[in-house]
Amino acid sequence: MLPPETLDKDTVRKLHAIAVEHRVLESAPGLRPLENDLLRYIASGFDLDPTAICPYLVEVKSRSIEEQLFRYAALHWTVPISSGYGRRLRFLVMDRQNDKLIGIIGLCDPVIALSGRDDWIGWTEHQRFERLRHVLDAFVLGAVPPYSHLLFGKFIALLCASDEVRKAFHRKYRGTKSRIRKKSFDGRIALVTTMSALGRSSLYNRLTLEGEKLFHPVGFSRGTGEFHFSNGLYADISAYAKRHCEPTYRQAAWGEGFRNRREVIRKCLKKLKLGMAWSYHGIERESFVVPLASNTREFLRGEQQKLHWQTASAADIFSWFQTRWLMPRLARDQSYRDFTNSNYRLWSE
Repeated sequence: MLPPETLDKDTVRKLHAIAVEHRVLESAPGLRPLENDLLRYIASGFDLDPTAICPYLVEVKSRSIEEQLFRYAALHWTVPISSGYGRRLRFLVMDRQNDKLIGIIGLCDPVIALSGRDDWIGWTEHQRFERLRHVLDAFVLGAVPPYSHLLFGKFIALLCASDEVRKAFHRKYRGTKSRIRKKSFDGRIALVTTMSALGRSSLYNRLTLEGEKLFHPVGFSRGTGEFHFSNGLYADISAYAKRHCEPTYRQAAWGEGFRNRREVIRKCLKKLKLGMAWSYHGIERESFVVPLASNTREFLRGEQQKLHWQTASAADIFSWFQTRWLMPRLARDQSYRDFTNSNYRLWSE
C-alpha cells in the first residue's frame, strides 16, 4: 500500500496499473458483453484519412450508448479515471469522416481547496465560497488510438476551453439552485482546472492556442488521494466506515452519508489509529489552470461582474491544431497506420 522510496514514472505506472486492473474487473459485467459493439467506434489505421478528419463533440447522456463508450474508453487510461462528482459534463469527440471516437472530455465540480489554484486567483475564503461554482475541473482529457499517435491529445485538451463546452455547461446548469442557499446559478464558467497524470506534464506545459499559452502551471499536489486503495480494498474500508465511523456534520439539505471517498478513508484510518500518513501515496501531479476569459481572476474575486471571453470554437481550435501539430506530425510519423482496433480489446472473446 505504501509506495517505494524511488518514484520514477515507470514505477508510478506500475502502481497505477493495480488500480486500473481492478476497475477493468469491476466494469466487466456491464461492459464486456458490449465490447464488440463498442470496438466499432474505435478506428484502425486504415479507417483514417488524416487530411479528412472532421471532429465534432457529442454530449454524453446518462444510460446511453455514448456513456458506455465513454466508460469503455476511460478504462484504457494508464491511471485510474474518476467518474467525477457533483455537476458533471462529459463529451465524446467524434470524427465525422468515419463515425469513430477521437477522444473524451470529462468535467466535474472542483475540490474546495486547491492551493495552487487559489493562490493564482488570489481570492479570500469568502470569495471562494461565493464564486467556486464558476470553476470546473477536468478529470479526464485525452485521445484514443490511432488518433493519439497523431498528437490529438493536445487537441482534446484545447477543446476543454472551447465555446461549445462553455455553452453546453451554460445550457445544462443555468437556473439551477444551490441546495443550501437556494441561490440561482447563472451558468457561467470562468476557469477550468486539471492535473497531469504523472509528475511534470510535457503536454500541458507547451500547449498554446493561436500562439498564446492556455494551460498555466500552478504547482504540484502533495501526493494524497485514494487510488492506492482501489485494488479492491476500498470496498472493505467503506463497509468498515459505515459500521464504525460517523460522517462529518453537514447541513441536512446536503443529504446523509460521507462526502466522498477521501472522507471515508480518513475516518477509517483515524478509527483504526493508523495515522493520516497512510493517505499519502507520494505521487505528485502538476496542477494547471485554464482561464476562459481575460478577466477570469478579477471575476472570481468578485471585483468584476462581466466576463470578457477569450475562447474559440472547436472548428477554430482544430484549424490551429492542424497547422501547428497534425500536419508536421503526419509528415514525419506514419505509425498510426499500424494500429488495429483489435489491439484495443480489454477482454478475450
